[in-house]
Amino acid sequence: MSPVLAGVLQLLALVAALALAHVPLGSYMARVYSSGRHWRVERWIYRGIGADPDTQMRWPAYLRAVLAFSAAGVLFLYLLQRVQGVLPLSLGFRSVEPAQAFDTAASFVTNTNWQSYAGEQTMGHLVQTAGLAVQNFVSAAVGIAVAVALVRGFARSRTGELGNFWADLVRGTVRVLVPVAALAAVVLVASGAIQNFSGIHEVGRFLGGSQQWNGGAVASQEAIKELGTNGGGYFNANSAHPFENPTPFTNLFEIFLILVIPFALTRTFGLMVGSVRQGHAVLAAMVTVWLGFTALMMWTEFAHHEGALQLAGGAMEGKENRFGVGASSIFAVATTLTSTGAVDSFHSSFTGLGGGITLLGMMLGEIAPGGTGSGLYGMLIMAVIAVFIAGLMVGRTPEYLGRKIGSREIKLAACYILVTPALVLVFTALSTALPTPPHSALNPGAHGFSEILYAYTSAANNNGSAFAGLNANTDWFNTTTGLAMLLGRFLPMVFVLALAGSLAEQRPVPVSAGTLRTEKPLFAGLLVGAILIITGLTYFPALALGPLAEGLA
Repeated sequence: MSPVLAGVLQLLALVAALALAHVPLGSYMARVYSSGRHWRVERWIYRGIGADPDTQMRWPAYLRAVLAFSAAGVLFLYLLQRVQGVLPLSLGFRSVEPAQAFDTAASFVTNTNWQSYAGEQTMGHLVQTAGLAVQNFVSAAVGIAVAVALVRGFARSRTGELGNFWADLVRGTVRVLVPVAALAAVVLVASGAIQNFSGIHEVGRFLGGSQQWNGGAVASQEAIKELGTNGGGYFNANSAHPFENPTPFTNLFEIFLILVIPFALTRTFGLMVGSVRQGHAVLAAMVTVWLGFTALMMWTEFAHHEGALQLAGGAMEGKENRFGVGASSIFAVATTLTSTGAVDSFHSSFTGLGGGITLLGMMLGEIAPGGTGSGLYGMLIMAVIAVFIAGLMVGRTPEYLGRKIGSREIKLAACYILVTPALVLVFTALSTALPTPPHSALNPGAHGFSEILYAYTSAANNNGSAFAGLNANTDWFNTTTGLAMLLGRFLPMVFVLALAGSLAEQRPVPVSAGTLRTEKPLFAGLLVGAILIITGLTYFPALALGPLAEGLA
């Protein structure tokens, strides 16, 4: 079987699996977030944290709860790393340095999982499981909660109430993420991933040195790392490591985990607003972008005229032989079009245009399908922008799902789409203009610029993957990427929740002959066009200096 055909067949199998899971999982999540019942274990949690899950919150209260919970998570994870040297199960590793501890705490709480360290040489079992893995669950649950709050803004009328953050957080964790991740972990263990608390073992000597391996609760962390679109690996090689991702089957299974919740949330959205067809329109836009990027990536990585690449069946540098070009391309697109950041190959070794595709996927805002929750609310913000553009074309006040998109709503949406590009471009400019930061880039010229641009694009978009050639473990990069992650996560949430509150206060607008039918294919096409044009206008100069210059050289 040719490598190209193998890649296409894997893509078709993935699409079929996602299609089978879409309806049951999307419908189940709609029931979870619409239910008035509380499970017994959930009541215990509410008592423990002192929360009343039945109190309805307006958007300022919902936002305060999000920020307070996340701030507590950053502080706890920072302190856990700083005292690691005196904790049990530390594997003899010393406490993490302050700048790196801050960067890592910000990273995992913001669902970014950017890692400027090698996991098997830095983090002990306790920090990995009680710190990092826990944040993998709750940071994903926070993203879904904010998305559900925005959906309620469209579904409710003449009230500013968006639900209860604590109830949404607990339900997302207990009813969705924990059971699905537990099942996924069993599948990974059965397929060869490790799950233990083993110490460090010397496994061989060579060239006067030795090779050491340590175990860990890898399968359980790998499951939620992908399912929650987190991406932080137990080992430095991430999902290219055989302990995390041992076979072609587990590779495809992990891609499925990355995509299944973000795609299924479109059905949850449709059910909660009372129109499944609206969810289908959003899903169509997501699928169009995802399949388009995947096809383009496979073409760039397979289509080469150099003799060595032709003999290898494609651009194999930086890719695992057990996965090949096709599966690596599918994984790379899935992880950069979501907020996952996991890698089974190294994006710095992709072709110039291939590396540019991974960059562009993050620059879109990671909305096709995006992260758990963040992808849905990012796409809905773009839908608001799209109906506004359509309204300008015909001279009519834009409406979406029975809500008028007035000056307040469009200002909030505009602020949302401006925050991340501002963070990316300002930090990239500073890092290339100041004398010291550019020395962290391994390569000169366009590729070195791409390494720095990729780092801040990944951080501000809460992705977490890296171009691998950048030494990000410096005070400058640890501090600035940490700030980019925090601001890139929580500033957009401010505008999302403010928009949700504004929409929930409105009286529904009846459908008329002039209403744009947002459940039709025409609107899905308009939405895709708006996404590509806005991103292109924003980032084209930076892309021209980096991956485009390298790809055309």
